[in-house]
Amino acid sequence: MPGMPLTDARAVFPALVVAEADPAADARALEALAEWCVRYTPWTAVDDWPAPGGGAGLFLDITGCAHLFGGEAALLRDLRDRLRGFGFSVRLGLADTKGAAWAAARFMAAGADEDDDIALLPEGSQRQLLMGLPVESLRLPPAVVESLKRLGVRRVADLDALPRAPLAARLGREVGKRLDQALGRVPEPFTPRAAVEPWRARIHFAEPIARTEDVEAATLTLCRDHHPRLEREGLGARRLVLELFRVDGTVIRRTAGTSRPARDPAHLARLFKEGLDDIDAGFGIESMALTLTALDPLGAEQTGFTRGAGTAPDAAERAAETARLLDRLRTRLGEANVLRPAPRESHVPEAAVTTVEAAGGGAPEAWPMLSPRPSRLLPRPEALEPVEPAAHAGAPPAVFRWRRRAWRLAVAEGPERIGPEWWRTPGGIPAPSVVRDYWRAGDEAGRRLWLFRKGSDWFVQGVFP
Repeated sequence: MPGMPLTDARAVFPALVVAEADPAADARALEALAEWCVRYTPWTAVDDWPAPGGGAGLFLDITGCAHLFGGEAALLRDLRDRLRGFGFSVRLGLADTKGAAWAAARFMAAGADEDDDIALLPEGSQRQLLMGLPVESLRLPPAVVESLKRLGVRRVADLDALPRAPLAARLGREVGKRLDQALGRVPEPFTPRAAVEPWRARIHFAEPIARTEDVEAATLTLCRDHHPRLEREGLGARRLVLELFRVDGTVIRRTAGTSRPARDPAHLARLFKEGLDDIDAGFGIESMALTLTALDPLGAEQTGFTRGAGTAPDAAERAAETARLLDRLRTRLGEANVLRPAPRESHVPEAAVTTVEAAGGGAPEAWPMLSPRPSRLLPRPEALEPVEPAAHAGAPPAVFRWRRRAWRLAVAEGPERIGPEWWRTPGGIPAPSVVRDYWRAGDEAGRRLWLFRKGSDWFVQGVFP
């Protein structure tokens, strides 16, 4: 039993198998189970109250969901049978309040033998049914429970009969609060494990599926389910999450993104095609869900008025085809591998360019009008070794060594002074620690470099084509 010393347990049962506890793995498994339970309701949460005698729990708010499974009792039986199939020992309680459901699942005996692990409290009956339960059923700290027992308060009915003011003065306000929450006198908030996504379509299968073709067809069906609402509200999908619920309780998740808002079902379904070829369906997939996690406005677009045979596509169609190509590339190569350079508002060379999504991204499209910049910047400035001084002060050295070779300059243009961005906060875009004087220099062979002087030292920053 929980709490028994290991030596005593082995004396009772010598063949006892012992393993080291792994609380972190237990927490991850419970979180995964809560995620699986969204097949019944999107409002699921892990019970963070330590269970008496060990074990763990989940909260499910099934308001408005029970009729989809044939009623509350049918939903509880289906949940129990599936959890048993996963190898769990389970007890379930259903009531009007969180506190009453928690107490019913852990302390209340149920009705028929086949449902002795299910406690279903009829609506409005939690008061009379909870009165006979021990005070431990109110989710009170062990020290408070021990104090109540020393006072002779062992049942919820005994506690409910006591005056509140002396009780709160001696044991704190938590005792009365937990009692009122369980009886429904005061509300108790329910915080789901994740934000409820309103853009979610689900499909349940009469028999589990395993063929890739069936999964692709179901994905297309889910995309079509979203299309009417997207079109009605003038929106397009930017981020999509496809979830496949396997019979064994695991969830396969695939994500996809679009370069610009899209709502064409065939195009959205194709984004998942690459990721569905290698799925392991196990004993089968019993349901699927498609959630749109990011949306942007998508209005009607003006296309060409006339299109004849052989006519080139207009600008709108070319942009749409480019976006679809980029979406397929991002799905096949990964979102982090399909990027474009974009300007950033900074004169500091290391910070003047960034990478954003292949389309969109919120970065400015117009490049600033600056002095000519090299097409290739070195990962970090490299010091050069002067051999012959410059013809006049401040100019680059006439001859220097860089990368094991001598460079003799034939021309040098400059300087362009770039100073530190003093308004930048620490940890922001990098800025030079001192003022730099930049020069565009070329040697006798026509090779051009971008040099700068910091103090008395010279560095190579980039290479011109």
